[in-house]
Parts: sequence; C-alpha cells; structure tokens
Amino acid sequence: MHCIAIAAFLAALCLACAAEPMAPVAVVSDLTPSGRLRAAINFGNPVLAMKDAATGEPRGVSVDLSRELAKRLGVPLEIVPYTAAGQVVEGLKAGAWDVAYLAIDPARAVDIGYTAPYVVIEGAYLVRQDSPIRENADVDRDGIRVSVAKGSAYDLFLSREFKRATIVHAPTSQAVTDLFLTQKLDVAAGVKQQMEADAKRVGGLRLLAGRFMVINQAMGTPKSREAGVSYLRAFVEEMKASGFVAAALARHRIEGATIAPPAER
Repeated sequence: MHCIAIAAFLAALCLACAAEPMAPVAVVSDLTPSGRLRAAINFGNPVLAMKDAATGEPRGVSVDLSRELAKRLGVPLEIVPYTAAGQVVEGLKAGAWDVAYLAIDPARAVDIGYTAPYVVIEGAYLVRQDSPIRENADVDRDGIRVSVAKGSAYDLFLSREFKRATIVHAPTSQAVTDLFLTQKLDVAAGVKQQMEADAKRVGGLRLLAGRFMVINQAMGTPKSREAGVSYLRAFVEEMKASGFVAAALARHRIEGATIAPPAER
C-alpha cells in the first residue's frame, strides 16, 4: 500500500508539472534578474487592476497573470504599483520592472517587447449633458479642449490623430474627469469603464456613442530580453486559449472587455 501511495503521489506530481510547465532556466534568468518577478501594475486602469475596497489587496486580470507567471518561473512576485500608464513607461527607463501590462503602441514598441494582446478594450469620450458635441467625429474641431491622462494610450493615439482639437493633460486616468470639470474643458477621454464610472459619480454627463479607439492590451518586457519576450508570447496565447483570461475577467466582474483573438502566425 505504501508503494502504491508513493506511485500515486508521483503520478499526481507529474500531472501537475505537465499542466503548469516550469519555464526554462534561460527564461527565468531573463525575466527575473533580481531573483523575483517585478510586475508593473497600473491601478489607474480598472479593467486591468484595482485594489480591494475592504482589504486593499491588489486584484484584477493583470494581477492574476502576474501570479501565474511567477509560479511558472518559480520565483516570488513583487508588484510594482503605478497609477498611470505613462508612469509605467518611465519606470522602464529606471529599470524598475520586469513585465508590464500596456496598450500596444508604436512609440512604446521601440523599447518594449510586446506579446499579442490578451484583452481588447475601448476608449470613449465623456461630455456634459448639454454639450453640442453628439458624435466622436465632432471632437476634433477648432477650440475643442480634451482632457487626457498624460502618457496614456489615449494620449499617444489622440496626439497623432488630432488635427484641430487641443489636448490638456491630467496626471492620471482617475484625474481626467475632474480636470475636465474644474478647467471647464469640452471633452474627457479615457477607458470606457472609467468614463462610465465618472458619469455615474458626477452626474450631468454623458458618453458619446461608440468608441474613438480600440486598445489592444498586451504584456511586455524590456525589448533586449529576447528569451523573455518569446516566452511571454507563448504564455499569453496559452492563457487566452485555456480560458484563464476569461475566468479572471468574470471573477473580477469586468464588463466591456473582450478576449483578444489568437495571435496571427
């Protein structure tokens, strides 16, 4: 019986290892040079991460992915918190993190090795209830001032797209609507879920129908870490295909985000 028990234990161990394959040594070295996985988590994007109101503990799809990745690398997880995507990019320059969760953007891709996206979210415009602006196409007009979080995917996109409207920078995504109100701007721009929450919080505001951009959220690591980039790309595809990402979004009650399609080969 003792031998049978040992055999059963070893079989279960083998199955566990097969279900969650450990990363190669070269990948572990590449992604965790400090001996731990430093994951940049942007708490300014409620689709990706937030802090539990009761405990203050971090939670969200990006937190879950970080924990799963750290487990596969066999190292402790260190969450490096930020409140804006622009701060995450600045953190890269300081060597403050090993992996991050950012919108894919060509300007950032100079220094960041991206995976394919794991979720797709939408950018939306918020205006006052009595605003004459009715459609997304009405925003890029002379004299229109738009509040956007500095360094965010929305900032990068609108800075390229706007021909006539003026961007006014807020320090974080959470500050966009307050800046829009206090400076009496014409439009606030950001992730749709944040804009919807602000409209409910403030009142007298409305979202424009549709979206002004689609944001492809991906994992990233410093571009020089080639083994790490390759591993992360395969990791993200597995997390989508296995239902891990979908389950995380459901568990954290995130609406409005969709699972990104499989990466093109």
